[in-house]
Amino acid sequence: MKKFFSNNKKLICMLLFTAFALLVWRLGVKIKVPLFDVKAEASDTNNLFGFLDIFTGGALSQFSILALGISPYITSSIVVQLLQMDIIPQFKEWAEEGEAGKAKLNQWTRYIALFLAFVQSLALIIGIKNSYANLYFEELLVTDLNAFSYLYMALVMTAGTAFVMWLADQITMRGIGNGGSMMIVAGIIAGLPSMFVNLYNEFIVGTTTNPATGWSIAKFFIIIALFLVIIIAIIWMEGLQRKIPIQYANRPAAAAIRGKQDSNVPLKLNSASVIPVIFASTLLSVPLTIVNFTSADTTWWEMIFSHQKPIGFALYIILIFLFSFFYSFLQISPEKMAENLKKQNAYIPGVKPGDDTAAYISKVLFKVTLLGATYLAVIASLPMIIQLVFNTTTDVSVAGTSIMIVVGVAVETAKQIKTQVQSQEYHGFM
Repeated sequence: MKKFFSNNKKLICMLLFTAFALLVWRLGVKIKVPLFDVKAEASDTNNLFGFLDIFTGGALSQFSILALGISPYITSSIVVQLLQMDIIPQFKEWAEEGEAGKAKLNQWTRYIALFLAFVQSLALIIGIKNSYANLYFEELLVTDLNAFSYLYMALVMTAGTAFVMWLADQITMRGIGNGGSMMIVAGIIAGLPSMFVNLYNEFIVGTTTNPATGWSIAKFFIIIALFLVIIIAIIWMEGLQRKIPIQYANRPAAAAIRGKQDSNVPLKLNSASVIPVIFASTLLSVPLTIVNFTSADTTWWEMIFSHQKPIGFALYIILIFLFSFFYSFLQISPEKMAENLKKQNAYIPGVKPGDDTAAYISKVLFKVTLLGATYLAVIASLPMIIQLVFNTTTDVSVAGTSIMIVVGVAVETAKQIKTQVQSQEYHGFM
């Protein structure tokens, strides 16, 4: 045991630092925004915040100073990626400048993230004040709120986002895994115990009006078994790849020695990850959130934009497919890939270099993305399917894409730990 700790001292320190940083973040979640006084009955409005509340570990619904979490930074990163597509020429130039350009883009990503955090905070505070003041504000201060009060609370929440971004950077540099991803996973995992407790109380304990029966107990264990099956299926699906074989043409000086060099270009089944689901959910939630804050009649709006209604669900699936194709082709550019292969003196067997190669890669990527989008739509639909089939009132949002995020980050973190351990072994050998 002593030898293990001495050989893996650096890895253990990285793990302890990551755990400490996440502990600091969870402590920060308990600190409320000034002037807010969240009542117990406010839990009935938590569905207003949807995905964002899951990612922040409940910080948003409790109006913590870290309420927005890392979400503005994620949105800003996506915006900056889109702006590099010839929308802002300067951003495109920086993207092609290597590490120096990357540093400038990261700096602008943070500026935009803070701006988005301030705007979101201000809009959220004004909306809550107009519609749910009795649940979220101290009664003596509701009528005394002025422009300075709104600005003060928004700046506090923006500062909380800046702190979360800094903490995520520290985890990336000194800990294990990507800091932003680790904080999202921590938020998701923080919501798991309450979900399982609610399921246990609903199906095992029961109530006076709805007592537990043999079938309800069986439902509980079936749902638990489904969770395990979903996790195994996601691990398998996330590892699937479509490999495009490529060959390197012989170099005159070394052809007699090496001959042809064969390799392949792997295309992940789900190259867009969960970004399409986040985009689709956010796009659908914005109209409903605005309507809820204006206290208007939400019946028709919910039929169109709520993914729990037939029309909203169909729109939700369509948006997932659209964003899957858009983001996949944004991440993997067939034209750039064909150009890089040509520069490396490589080619796809049976396909001419240049435009024909780009067309072939586009065709393969389209088919792979179609399967990946279908898989993503099924995963995103699982919470609604489980609630409908088992007739449960418990929110099981964590059952879908949230599990996919946790599994994906866990797999990547495990790879990083394995690499770190192997590097330590090689260092000891040398």
